[in-house]
Amino acid sequence: MASSPPPAAEAPDPAQQPPVEQISPAELDQARRTSMAAERTWLAWWRSALAASVGALGVGRLAPEVLDVAAWPYVLLGCGYAALAVGLLISGAQRQRGLEQALRSGEHRPLPFRTVGVFTVGGVALALMTIVLVIAQT
Repeated sequence: MASSPPPAAEAPDPAQQPPVEQISPAELDQARRTSMAAERTWLAWWRSALAASVGALGVGRLAPEVLDVAAWPYVLLGCGYAALAVGLLISGAQRQRGLEQALRSGEHRPLPFRTVGVFTVGGVALALMTIVLVIAQT
Protein backbone atom coordinates (compact mmCIF):
# COMPACT_ATOMS: atom_id res chain seq x y z
CA MET A 1 0.00 0.00 0.00
CA ALA A 2 1.46 3.35 -1.03
CA SER A 3 1.35 6.21 1.39
CA SER A 4 -0.18 9.43 0.31
CA PRO A 5 2.07 12.50 0.07
CA PRO A 6 1.86 14.94 2.98
CA PRO A 7 -0.51 17.81 2.43
CA ALA A 8 1.15 20.92 1.06
CA ALA A 9 1.43 23.80 3.46
CA GLU A 10 -1.01 26.48 2.57
CA ALA A 11 0.42 29.89 1.87
CA PRO A 12 -0.98 32.53 4.21
CA ASP A 13 -3.57 34.77 2.67
CA PRO A 14 -2.13 38.32 2.56
CA ALA A 15 -5.61 39.74 3.06
CA GLN A 16 -5.82 38.03 6.46
CA GLN A 17 -2.44 39.28 7.69
CA PRO A 18 -2.46 42.29 10.02
CA PRO A 19 -1.00 45.38 8.36
CA VAL A 20 2.64 46.01 9.17
CA GLU A 21 3.12 49.52 10.48
CA GLN A 22 5.76 51.27 8.43
CA ILE A 23 7.99 53.74 10.23
CA SER A 24 9.48 56.50 8.17
CA PRO A 25 13.25 57.00 8.32
CA ALA A 26 12.70 60.40 9.98
CA GLU A 27 10.53 58.85 12.71
CA LEU A 28 13.07 56.06 13.25
CA ASP A 29 15.88 58.62 13.50
CA GLN A 30 13.87 60.67 16.03
CA ALA A 31 13.17 57.55 18.11
CA ARG A 32 16.87 56.64 18.11
CA ARG A 33 17.92 60.15 19.17
CA THR A 34 15.33 60.17 21.95
CA SER A 35 16.43 56.75 23.17
CA MET A 36 20.08 57.79 23.19
CA ALA A 37 19.22 61.01 25.06
CA ALA A 38 17.43 58.90 27.69
CA GLU A 39 20.52 56.71 27.96
CA ARG A 40 22.77 59.76 28.43
CA THR A 41 20.43 60.94 31.16
CA TRP A 42 20.72 57.55 32.88
CA LEU A 43 24.50 57.79 32.68
CA ALA A 44 24.33 61.27 34.25
CA TRP A 45 22.40 59.76 37.19
CA TRP A 46 25.20 57.20 37.50
CA ARG A 47 27.94 59.86 37.39
CA SER A 48 26.18 61.81 40.10
CA ALA A 49 25.86 58.66 42.21
CA LEU A 50 29.57 57.92 41.76
CA ALA A 51 30.44 61.46 42.84
CA ALA A 52 28.24 61.07 45.93
CA SER A 53 29.98 57.76 46.68
CA VAL A 54 33.38 59.43 46.46
CA GLY A 55 32.07 62.19 48.73
CA ALA A 56 30.87 59.58 51.20
CA LEU A 57 34.27 57.93 51.31
CA GLY A 58 36.15 61.21 51.51
CA VAL A 59 33.98 62.72 54.24
CA GLY A 60 33.36 59.55 56.22
CA ARG A 61 36.80 57.96 56.17
CA LEU A 62 39.47 60.38 55.03
CA ALA A 63 38.44 63.68 56.58
CA PRO A 64 38.57 62.51 60.24
CA GLU A 65 42.04 61.04 59.74
CA VAL A 66 43.42 64.05 57.86
CA LEU A 67 41.88 66.58 60.25
CA ASP A 68 42.61 64.48 63.35
CA VAL A 69 39.10 65.04 64.74
CA ALA A 70 36.31 62.91 66.19
CA ALA A 71 35.13 60.52 63.48
CA TRP A 72 31.42 60.09 64.30
CA PRO A 73 30.07 63.33 62.76
CA TYR A 74 32.01 62.70 59.57
CA VAL A 75 30.94 59.06 59.42
CA LEU A 76 27.33 60.17 59.85
CA LEU A 77 27.71 62.76 57.09
CA GLY A 78 29.44 60.19 54.87
CA CYS A 79 26.48 57.86 55.35
CA GLY A 80 24.24 60.71 54.17
CA TYR A 81 26.27 61.04 50.97
CA ALA A 82 26.14 57.25 50.52
CA ALA A 83 22.34 57.33 50.94
CA LEU A 84 22.23 60.06 48.31
CA ALA A 85 24.22 57.81 45.95
CA VAL A 86 21.81 54.91 46.49
CA GLY A 87 18.82 57.18 45.89
CA LEU A 88 20.36 58.49 42.68
CA LEU A 89 20.99 54.99 41.37
CA ILE A 90 17.47 53.81 42.12
CA SER A 91 15.83 56.96 40.77
CA GLY A 92 18.00 56.89 37.66
CA ALA A 93 17.01 53.31 36.90
CA GLN A 94 13.32 54.09 37.41
CA ARG A 95 13.63 57.17 35.22
CA GLN A 96 15.33 55.19 32.43
CA ARG A 97 12.58 52.56 32.52
CA GLY A 98 9.88 55.24 32.46
CA LEU A 99 11.47 57.08 29.54
CA GLU A 100 11.75 53.90 27.48
CA GLN A 101 8.11 53.05 28.18
CA ALA A 102 7.09 56.59 27.22
CA LEU A 103 9.09 56.32 24.01
CA ARG A 104 7.32 53.08 23.05
CA SER A 105 3.88 54.50 23.83
CA GLY A 106 4.58 57.90 22.28
CA GLU A 107 3.82 59.88 25.42
CA HIS A 108 5.71 62.60 27.28
CA ARG A 109 6.82 61.78 30.82
CA PRO A 110 8.49 64.70 32.63
CA LEU A 111 10.55 64.17 35.76
CA PRO A 112 8.19 64.47 38.73
CA PHE A 113 8.82 67.58 40.81
CA ARG A 114 8.65 65.42 43.93
CA THR A 115 11.85 63.67 42.80
CA VAL A 116 13.51 67.00 42.11
CA GLY A 117 12.37 68.33 45.50
CA VAL A 118 13.61 65.31 47.46
CA PHE A 119 17.08 65.44 45.92
CA THR A 120 17.25 69.22 46.25
CA VAL A 121 16.32 69.16 49.95
CA GLY A 122 18.69 66.24 50.58
CA GLY A 123 21.55 67.93 48.73
CA VAL A 124 21.03 71.22 50.55
CA ALA A 125 20.92 69.41 53.92
CA LEU A 126 24.16 67.56 53.18
CA ALA A 127 25.87 70.75 51.99
CA LEU A 128 24.78 72.66 55.10
CA MET A 129 25.98 69.86 57.39
CA THR A 130 29.31 69.86 55.56
CA ILE A 131 29.62 73.63 56.03
CA VAL A 132 28.83 73.30 59.74
CA LEU A 133 31.49 70.61 60.20
CA VAL A 134 34.10 72.61 58.28
CA ILE A 135 33.41 75.75 60.34
CA ALA A 136 33.29 73.82 63.61
CA GLN A 137 36.70 72.23 62.93
CA THR A 138 38.53 75.47 62.16
